[in-house]
Amino acid sequence: MKKLVIAIDGPAGSGKSTAARLLAERLGLLYLDTGAMYRAATLACIRKGVNFDADDDIINCVRNCNIRLQYQEGKLEVYLDGREVTEDIRLPVVNKHISRVSEILEVRKLMVEKQRSIGSQGAVVEGRDITTVVFPDADFKFYLDADFDVRVDRRYKEVVSKGMGVDREEVAKDLENRDRSDTTRKYGPLRKAEDAVYIDTTGMSIEDVVREMLRHITAADNDPVSFF
Repeated sequence: MKKLVIAIDGPAGSGKSTAARLLAERLGLLYLDTGAMYRAATLACIRKGVNFDADDDIINCVRNCNIRLQYQEGKLEVYLDGREVTEDIRLPVVNKHISRVSEILEVRKLMVEKQRSIGSQGAVVEGRDITTVVFPDADFKFYLDADFDVRVDRRYKEVVSKGMGVDREEVAKDLENRDRSDTTRKYGPLRKAEDAVYIDTTGMSIEDVVREMLRHITAADNDPVSFF
């Protein structure tokens, strides 16, 4: 099978992570969750007691931490310095600091290098600057989005399902802050690439989203690939 690179961007709660994972399974490709990598880097800084006002401290911490992703029975497992942190990277304290860590240019350079190395062998890669920075020449590009309230509901249900005590207003505030940071940061801001297919997932199920992406992929005129 051709080593396809499928790039997916979009804001938090747009459904890109679940859709990307399912699409990767359908196509027999690696699924690369770049957001999980930034979360692991942020968790490393938290555990090291890094001063979040000091760029150099953050950069040094990220440079020296060991982040590894692996898949067991279709589920993503995240390891930080040899210890599994799959659930820990979703804690509210990580949400609080991830924008600060991910806005630093040197941090993004370190991550992009890792992401390109992993994804270049063929993958479905999702994040916030994948179609514009990490893989601008990807075979297929998608930008997933949804109404803000719908995204808040999705994220709230996700957090509650993990047994974390949080109210919807807090989730909405965190999401609003994350959106602002993602779209206004100087390096690698979230934006739709000109040649990316826009998909509004507001009223769609995850299967609907995956089906829509597959429709665009299979309808492409370039190098036909058998997916089924």
